[in-house]
Formats: sequence, C-alpha cells, structure tokens
Amino acid sequence: MEYRFLGKTGLRVSELCLGAMTFGWTTSPADSHHFLNRFVEAGGNFIDTADVYAGGKSEDIVGEWLKDQPREPLVIATKVRFATGQKPNEIGLSRKHILAGIESSLNRLRTDYIDLYQVHCWDDGTPLEETLSTLNSLVESGKVRYVGVSNYCGWQLQKAIDLSRQMGWEPFVCLQPLYNLLDRDVEWELVPVCLNEGLGIIPWSPLRGGWLGGAYHRGMTSPPAGTRVEMAENRGWGETFTGYATEHTWNLLDVLGEIANETQKTPAQVALRWLLQRPGVTAPIIAARIERHLDDNLGACGWELSLEQMARLTSASDKPLPYPYETLVRNRRR
Repeated sequence: MEYRFLGKTGLRVSELCLGAMTFGWTTSPADSHHFLNRFVEAGGNFIDTADVYAGGKSEDIVGEWLKDQPREPLVIATKVRFATGQKPNEIGLSRKHILAGIESSLNRLRTDYIDLYQVHCWDDGTPLEETLSTLNSLVESGKVRYVGVSNYCGWQLQKAIDLSRQMGWEPFVCLQPLYNLLDRDVEWELVPVCLNEGLGIIPWSPLRGGWLGGAYHRGMTSPPAGTRVEMAENRGWGETFTGYATEHTWNLLDVLGEIANETQKTPAQVALRWLLQRPGVTAPIIAARIERHLDDNLGACGWELSLEQMARLTSASDKPLPYPYETLVRNRRR
C-alpha cells in the first residue's frame, strides 16, 4: 500500500482508510479487531471513527485494539458534532460540547491524542468563531494533531478556511465528503476549494453502500437482503433503492463491469481505483462486514487504470450540470 500526504501537511497516511462505522453495530468486537489487524498487515495506518458510531462502541472497540498496538505508526481519526446524549448541550459544535467530546473520545480510544479530529457536519446554531477557536486550542494543547471537516458545502468550507487564516488558527487539512462514481456533486464546488486551498479529500461511501461492489445489476427490483441499502430503507436514512435504480446507474455498472473484465479486477476494486486517481483524493474510506469484502477492497492498491479507462468511467458517470456550473464549464478558458 502506498502512502500519501494528507493535503498540504507532512502527515503520511495509507491510500486507503479503514472506516469503523460498523464496529459495534453490524460487526462484532472480535471481527472488528481482526479487520484492524488485517488492514495494518496490508500496510494500512489510517483508521476513521466517530463518537456517535454505535453510540460510542466503535471508538471503544478501536481503543481496546489500540492499547496493544504501537501508537505512533497509526493515524487515528474521529469526529464530533452529533448528539451523544439527550441533554441540551450534548450536541453541536459549541465549546462545551467539543471539550466534552474530546475527553470522551480520548477515554474510549485509550490514547493521549487524536491525530485527526473532524467536525462531523455544519452547526448553524454555533458561531463559527467559537468552533474554530476551540479546535485551535485542542491542537495547541497537544490533544489533537490536525483538524478536518465532513459534510460541509462549498461556502461553509471556504468561510471556515478564510476565518482560520484571518485569525491565525489551525486550519482544516482535509474534507470527508460523500464521493464515488454515482455521487459526484462534490466536484462542483468542494473539490475545487480543496484543490485551491490544499485540503486532502477522504471520501466516505466510495462504493455507495454496495452499488459499485458488483452485487447490483439490471433487472433488479429491490436491494439484496442484508445490504446497506436495505437497512437504510428500513431505518429511514434517506437512501432508497429507487433513488439509484435508474438507467444512468445501469449504464455505469455496465461500463464498470467491462473494465473489471479488462483489468481482471473486481467492480469494487475498479470503482475504488477510479477514486484513488481523481484529483485531490488522498484516501477513500473503506468498510467491510465480512473479511472477503475487506480483502476485495484492499485489492484496489498496487495497480492503475489507464487514462482511457479512467475517461470511460468518468464519461459513463457524468450527469448534466445544473446552472451555473454548466455555464462556468462551457466558458472555461482553455
């Protein structure tokens, strides 16, 4: 596995990041520890979790594993923002919640510091100055090495970058967005901001809940049993089978399958490889509920798609741009 700098920092992370959202939820502690060991054996050093995953169990499982590992070679990332309890100040990005959140995360992770501390989403109830100054104090205290952001839109990210620069505060070094062959809206504004400002991109759901993993095909009328899409529909997460079961998706999956055959790789490996070769992307965040899926994802490393194959995948996944993006692209200086 190769290592890449995270944005314009000097921090080197593996080109794949192991996501721990399923730990303590659909993945048992024993299997979670096995996956962590397998990931590290393959050369991975970048692990991502959050304080709300499985109600804190994900961090606890990672921490139980971490206590028996050499700490320094690993890059541990977690997040703060969403509700960790029922009381008024157990949610958001206020100074109070962030300071409580960091202590709880450090305790569950059984570590003295967090390498990458990310705000999980925009909080319109807290002044941005309060959030950013608090994050800066955590870096100054040594409890956090770098700060990042997830689930921001373009103006929010640029405003945070500009404010940190103006005040001399620690800047965001990376963005964790939804990004894959089926979800490319991030390219309209967020990717340009990251490229212009030097932020690394660590995409979540790089296989779109299994849509790009080879289990979906033309003629299906419902998601396979036990998949994320089925769970999302049952739990009301906003992800639906009909939302993606379109001619655009089937055409893309046709091309994905063709290139998988050409390269003698799996659809998941091709989809991950496409992301790894996109501008600004540092490390897609992979996840697995069974070892076979983890090994499949790890197979995205150590080879490359040709320029022609990249172009075919990009073309097949393109969608018409809305205004003003179509106008801006059409009038771009060559």
